[in-house]
Amino acid sequence: MRQPVELHHASRLINHGPTVLVGSAHGGRRNLMAAAWSMPVEFTPPRIAIVIDKKTFTRELVSASGGFAVSIPGRALLDATYAVGSVSGRDLPDKFSSYGIASFDGPVLGQPFATDAVAWMECRLIPEPHTEDAYDTCFAEVVWAAADPRVFDRGRWSFRDDNTELHTLHHLGGGNFAWPQRSEQATPLAPTIQPPRR
Repeated sequence: MRQPVELHHASRLINHGPTVLVGSAHGGRRNLMAAAWSMPVEFTPPRIAIVIDKKTFTRELVSASGGFAVSIPGRALLDATYAVGSVSGRDLPDKFSSYGIASFDGPVLGQPFATDAVAWMECRLIPEPHTEDAYDTCFAEVVWAAADPRVFDRGRWSFRDDNTELHTLHHLGGGNFAWPQRSEQATPLAPTIQPPRR
């Protein structure tokens, strides 16, 4: 189930620090890798930062194509997420096919997504010539976003007891993952001490 996400809400898809799957394609090859380090960096236009080691096959494809797909996996993709993060795309002809991960191509840049994820962002790489050879961090603008409305709707995540299979994954290291138990709306508090009047 995919419902469009307004781009001014795209940063909320990764603001809580989930593990993501980075899809890339160029020259007839495609790849999928797991990344634990990603974050929003600007709201309008929506921009993100994601760490993709410059020695990886994914980085090679991203640099060549100028874009990538970010799929945000839920618990249903736990094992697949660990698998694609543990093997180089240079060692397998296609991780999607090798691990039986259903895919679709993004509507703007044609980059490959994991169908069974719970949210998706298609991103255009922002060239940084002075840092490309020195750093693993990539900056990109989100050009399209969508999410499963059963867990993300009207710009908000909703982690509940009745949708636990859709909760996002958070990598703890060594193949261990956690997921949110539930989300809860905070109630604004009034300050107990009023600031002095000027």
